[in-house]
Amino acid sequence: MLAEERRNHILEMLEKQQFISVIELHDEFRVSRETIRRDINRLAEESRLIKTHGGAQSIAHKEPAFAKRMSANLEAKRAIGERAADLAPDNSTVIIDSGTTCLCIAEALMVRRNLTIITNDINVAGKLADRNGNRVLILGGELIDGESATMGRDSTSMLANYFADVAFIGISAMSDDGILSDYTREAAALRETMISQARTPVLVGDHDKFGWIASTRIEGIERIRYLVTDRKLQPRLDRKLKSARVEVIVADSVVYVQK
Repeated sequence: MLAEERRNHILEMLEKQQFISVIELHDEFRVSRETIRRDINRLAEESRLIKTHGGAQSIAHKEPAFAKRMSANLEAKRAIGERAADLAPDNSTVIIDSGTTCLCIAEALMVRRNLTIITNDINVAGKLADRNGNRVLILGGELIDGESATMGRDSTSMLANYFADVAFIGISAMSDDGILSDYTREAAALRETMISQARTPVLVGDHDKFGWIASTRIEGIERIRYLVTDRKLQPRLDRKLKSARVEVIVADSVVYVQK
């Protein structure tokens, strides 16, 4: 296969998945990893993809539809939900983000009593409203197509009026350098506010969320108390979070403990 054909095929593969590693491309094309890295560098110089640590991601990548995300890694998301829910006791005030993993957290919280829930997700609100003495506040704002969730200035402004014991914040993307990012400025702003308004901010996300960067950076990683996921993190990211004093929880086991 000629170099140009291989590079075009790399771009075609990135149209179907959010991230592709050098190892995957090496296995696909049976050429050296140095050759693959040269291909990635060339395509990055031409602004046809984004070079990342260990691979590449598509410039045009967008968040998959909710239904597709819900069916992906569902058992892992339920395990994350069960473990994350342990961090929110009865009688606490809890911010719950939108998204599939956060919906699994809401399901796990259905046994709790007297919660005050603040959420931008209609599905989350429906799970926890009119149950066990709960109080549910839905953030205003624009309803995002296909998401059953609100976002925008109105959502962020309303959330800034409330403080919570715990916030569960979904991860869209996190690089191996510990950079947290999202697909839009509106989503990033709302999640930054969730981090700032909670005594205990908790990031949640399955293994597909790690190793790459979305378009908009989210500030506040230094305030995160826990990260709950389904697999052990890459060593570089693990070290970065440990230095930031974040406690990482994998399913039901703690990888390391904050000192």
